[in-house]
Amino acid sequence: MIAELDVYGVFMPALLVWAIIAMPLTALLRRLLLRLGAYRWIWHAPLFDLALFVLVLGGVTAASEWML
Repeated sequence: MIAELDVYGVFMPALLVWAIIAMPLTALLRRLLLRLGAYRWIWHAPLFDLALFVLVLGGVTAASEWML
């Protein structure tokens, strides 16, 4: 199903809104992982960051479906 959200009369794709929500959550997780020293064990940090964003985006999407 293709979802659109009405933001003050402007229809926005739901995936865009979910991605905007997922970005700060991913940034917080990255800071936490950096502080814990987890990036010492990660071979390709940008690829890991992309995978982390995709996982957080999937979680935000699933949470939004659950809440609606």
